[in-house]
Amino acid sequence: MQAILHDWDDEHCLKLLKNCYNALPEYGKVIIVELVVPEFKSIGSSSKMNYVMDRDILMLAACPGGKERSFKEFQTLAKESGFATAKIICNAGVHNVLEFLKKL
Repeated sequence: MQAILHDWDDEHCLKLLKNCYNALPEYGKVIIVELVVPEFKSIGSSSKMNYVMDRDILMLAACPGGKERSFKEFQTLAKESGFATAKIICNAGVHNVLEFLKKL
């Protein structure tokens, strides 16, 4: 799924991901393409900080409750919806491809 989770708050994301989890076979996976914001301590430059802040403001205006998430936040969503692992499998421009695995 691409650019879906950032439109929703955590509660709605968990509902969506739990439905995906329940629909998957035992070793199934969900592929997610989203912007993964860096942790603030690792942003480094002010231009990256401005980009992150601009994205947050855009999400606030366009999708109340929606937000861009850090990798830690995606890991938390994966765990709370039942997935065994969450990892970034590649970068695609400004977006990242994440893999949520149902079972190891």
